[in-house]
Amino acid sequence: MAKIEDKNNGSNKVAVITGASSGIGSALAIEFAKNNYNIAICARRIGRLMSLGREINETYNVDVFVSQSDISSKQSCENFINKTIEHYGKIDVLVNNAGISQRALFNDLDLEDFQKIIDTNYWGTVYCTKFALPYLLKSKGSVVAISSISGFSPLPGRTGYCSSKYAIHGFLESLRIENLKTGLHVMIVAPGFTASEIREKAVVAGGKEQGTSPRDEAKMMTPERVAEKVLRGIRIRKRTIIMTPMGIAAVWLTRLLPELMDRIIYYHLKKEDNENYKLLK
Repeated sequence: MAKIEDKNNGSNKVAVITGASSGIGSALAIEFAKNNYNIAICARRIGRLMSLGREINETYNVDVFVSQSDISSKQSCENFINKTIEHYGKIDVLVNNAGISQRALFNDLDLEDFQKIIDTNYWGTVYCTKFALPYLLKSKGSVVAISSISGFSPLPGRTGYCSSKYAIHGFLESLRIENLKTGLHVMIVAPGFTASEIREKAVVAGGKEQGTSPRDEAKMMTPERVAEKVLRGIRIRKRTIIMTPMGIAAVWLTRLLPELMDRIIYYHLKKEDNENYKLLK
């Protein structure tokens, strides 16, 4: 755990962000800081977190609390939230952002790797939300999940990833109803394809990382744009954000014409340049 000293009057709201060492998580930390939030950030790569924390502190004059944490571990999540409360005394926003993806057919994927995806994406969200919830209820704050269109519309080669996102949706939508009268804000965010490390770090058969992205990252939504939309959603307390026209179309086609959508997805993904899995003809 590390503190990067506060230079303001300490009256800021507090945002907690998991998986903040790169991509959307890093962009979220910067966007919250721009909007005068103090922040608590965690990830496994402490060097990157410390560098980001110093940059934010020097540029935006807010307090940054940094934790090296593995959110697949219940104890690590509990420790992160407890230390955040020791440091700030409150939590106004929890963004469950950390996650890993997959590029392997289920038949080729070891169950241990499937479990790793579920533990990180789903259980990490459950653990952090559980330990932060008493403080979010007190502040009438926001619990947010950075999910995916894959939580609404399934994709081949991503059985573990899609399972985790569908589970997150069920968890948070149930939590929203439980707290209909408490003032808790629950929001699910589904970005489109976003330029980040998630494809490079995706789990492939054998448990290795994919290493390179099969897509043109330059043509994707930027993490900064995602972060801007998340902050706006929190301000107006939206329940769901689906960020792209293609994503909206995919969600509705899956609901209304599921068999047609199965074929569209199959033939679209079959053309993907990916050596880690091949769909059958």
